[in-house]
Amino acid sequence: MHEPKPVEILLVEDNPNDVELTLQALRASHLANDILVVRDGAEALDFIMCRGPYSDRDISNGPKVILLDLKLPKVDGIEVLRQTKADPRTKMIPIVVLTSSTQDKDIVESYRLGVNSYIAKPVDFQQFTESVNHLGLYWLVYNQSPQRD
Repeated sequence: MHEPKPVEILLVEDNPNDVELTLQALRASHLANDILVVRDGAEALDFIMCRGPYSDRDISNGPKVILLDLKLPKVDGIEVLRQTKADPRTKMIPIVVLTSSTQDKDIVESYRLGVNSYIAKPVDFQQFTESVNHLGLYWLVYNQSPQRD
């Protein structure tokens, strides 16, 4: 039995172009070392809750931040957010919604459920790269998170 490698960023995104853009932006900031990409909400919940293929993980060793798209197959991002923030073992993990949705209902519901930040994806590559760069630096370098039990 080997210890699963640490994951600092969990990227939950089904669009391959957005995955590649986000990874490029994180690499440019030297923040792409410990990132896991999952492509649907069901897999995200399995990882976060240490179920199924991720049952060998320790739930107290969660990611430093989750970058979450809302429009996902199988289980949508709102439900991933709801379940993660409702569980005392995972509710302290910072979640940043990174989505193309600018609908008020999505923004209001995300904050109601406890999202830490809501960012609408810019369509311009340079702007997107800068947004992800700042996001990564903030959550991985500057933000002080409480110790999880």
